[in-house]
Amino acid sequence: MQTLNIGILAHVDAGKTSLTERLLFDHGALDRLGSVDAGDTRTDDGAIERQRGITIRSAVAAFTAHGTQINLIDTPGHSDFIAEVERALEVLDGAVLVLSAVEGVQAQTRVLMRTLRRLGLPTLVFVNKIDRAGARAEGLLADIRRRLTPLVVPLTRVTGIGTPDARVGPCPLDLPAAETLAEVDTGILAAVVDGPEPTPDTLRAALAARTADGSVHPVYFGSALGGQGVAELVGGLVRLLPEPGTAPASEPEPAAPADAAPRGTVFAVRPGPGGERTAYLRLYEGEVTARQRLTFLRREADGRTTEIPGRANRLEVIGRGGPLTGGNIATLTGVAGLRVGDRLGAPPPDRAPRFAPPTLETLARARRPEQAARLRSALLALADQDPLLHARPADDGATALLLYGEVQLEVVAATLAQDFGVEADFEPGRVRLLERPAGTGEAWEELPWLDHTRYWATIGLRVEPGPYGSGGVFTYETELGALPRAFHQAVEDTVHGTLRDGPHGRPVTDYRVTLIRSGFAPPLSTAADFRGLTPIVLRRALARAGTRVYEPYHAFEAEVPPDALAPVTARLASLGAEFKETTGGSTAWVITGELPARHVREAELRLPGLTHGEGVWWSRPSGDRAVRRTARA
Repeated sequence: MQTLNIGILAHVDAGKTSLTERLLFDHGALDRLGSVDAGDTRTDDGAIERQRGITIRSAVAAFTAHGTQINLIDTPGHSDFIAEVERALEVLDGAVLVLSAVEGVQAQTRVLMRTLRRLGLPTLVFVNKIDRAGARAEGLLADIRRRLTPLVVPLTRVTGIGTPDARVGPCPLDLPAAETLAEVDTGILAAVVDGPEPTPDTLRAALAARTADGSVHPVYFGSALGGQGVAELVGGLVRLLPEPGTAPASEPEPAAPADAAPRGTVFAVRPGPGGERTAYLRLYEGEVTARQRLTFLRREADGRTTEIPGRANRLEVIGRGGPLTGGNIATLTGVAGLRVGDRLGAPPPDRAPRFAPPTLETLARARRPEQAARLRSALLALADQDPLLHARPADDGATALLLYGEVQLEVVAATLAQDFGVEADFEPGRVRLLERPAGTGEAWEELPWLDHTRYWATIGLRVEPGPYGSGGVFTYETELGALPRAFHQAVEDTVHGTLRDGPHGRPVTDYRVTLIRSGFAPPLSTAADFRGLTPIVLRRALARAGTRVYEPYHAFEAEVPPDALAPVTARLASLGAEFKETTGGSTAWVITGELPARHVREAELRLPGLTHGEGVWWSRPSGDRAVRRTARA
């Protein structure tokens, strides 16, 4: 049986969780419909998700339709969890982007569509809530073409829209559909220009091919609560999306050999009541069986790759029995310490995670001092489950956290209280700055009888810039084996630990540190000597190299009415924005550019007042830039 792994994405309150419940109920996977309002949905299974009515973590549920097993991955909609969305996307075969027929295209909808189109992921659009007052059809299609993508083909149409009697019927593939397809399909273009006119069968084949390569997006109207249009959407998923492992016809690729080594990605991890964690593994090729020994690979933040070995004590394939085969998803336990993003074998081509690291930094302190150790343990445990939540010990019993936004911080606080019984106070968040080496510097210290230091060790280090995004890398010029392994490890670990705070008080990143001299005096030398001397030598080398401080920037897009263009651009300029393009005119202007992350929140808060509530703001991390002042903040 063919399997499709489908992601459901939407802005907050568009109805993606309701659509998931409807799909599962209509195809017999649920015996009753869950309700977001009632807090009894299947995919939002966490207590906090139920209370807040938002999806936080990716969940998987399966049903069968038209001889195909469809695994639904219901992803978060809130912008604070966009990284959670992006890491789920790499395991998908296709996506359904849900819009509300009432609220229409939202800023978060545009963020999601940008991501989907960048990845080339086949995407169907489902316009929900057609039975609600204020729902639109033709006007919304015009908005989709203008604000999301012009390459959409409606496959259903609505009668009685905006009323409880709204119904959905088929929309024929006619000349407008042919003209849309002609923009990305040379065969259809030739038929439209030179004739004869393409037949419906030709148009259907072209639509399937162009949907599969992510260039055209079919649109379906419906209601998740009422069930209208859902059957048509399911038919489109089965008909238009490519089978897992197949490439578009224009990009054929050889099939993997039957005995290929297993290759997959861990895309979600859920803690169990007894502390054991369950990992969700999407397999691309090969086979995994219960009790099989596996070795996962993890790329650490400093650029190193570590191995996580273990045995799949329990393996449950979603929606079916037997071993896990290519294209399917399974839950597994037994491999201790698995995190989201860990790889089994090599990653699939062009599907590496591309999310930016979090930039909001805060300090957490236990409300009750006697719970300080418990709080730190809980936060480190949460960070161990989720690589997009960074936690590390700080001074005075506090724990430093890196997050994406205030809503994520609220969820962390609620999780601490409900799951760990710890109440915490958080300092106001601040934007995290980083340091990078500005040049190359070397330093060394010899054994005591040569230089009168108190450490029985010789260490020489070179510090130099590494490639952007490489994190931290430690290498050797000395002969391997010249030092005992424990001494080597002591130097390497201390280098990475020391560079958590650079000369300007910020973490150092994108560095390359090389051991250029080494020596020891048996039996006097110990690993403690190398741990003690390394920071002294490293800081001296780093001072000679110099560092520059960098602050994160966001790419932004603001859509404003014409009369608000001047005040909005003036405000953005005062906040340090660098403008890229301003387009539009009669109905709205779209301003794009980049802005220091520390001013993004202010820009968001100012926009409604400057635009009489009509402005739309979108932004996301876009790298960082050097700042002129390097004082501690």
